[in-house]
Amino acid sequence: MITEILCTTDFSDSSNVALKWSINLARKLGAHLTILYTYRLFKQNGEAVMMKRIIEQEAAKNFGALENELLSESGIEYDFKTEVGFVADRIGAHAKKKNISFLVMAKTMSMANREVFDDLVAQLRVPLVIVP
Repeated sequence: MITEILCTTDFSDSSNVALKWSINLARKLGAHLTILYTYRLFKQNGEAVMMKRIIEQEAAKNFGALENELLSESGIEYDFKTEVGFVADRIGAHAKKKNISFLVMAKTMSMANREVFDDLVAQLRVPLVIVP
């Protein structure tokens, strides 16, 4: 039974298409949807904390717009997570914490680092949809 769908986003147009696909799938299956935004921090010393705050505020703003447009009247249960790290690592961590039944990604996100993505697919063991 599919109960948890994980959709990665970078707020690009292609990620928004993947999110729309995920919302429709969650609605049809009665599944919970987790939307995951990951980012990397490159600043050192005290700048990292400030940079983290700025990135997360921007992500919350971008998600708020998507929430109003796509999710608020979708009829599904969902949550939004922002996490520091590599996309593949964060997906792997979510797969261990929750019983993820399905992973949905935009093609542009899956092509960002092909070697890391291939390792993720080999280890993940859940159905994956890559949305063009």
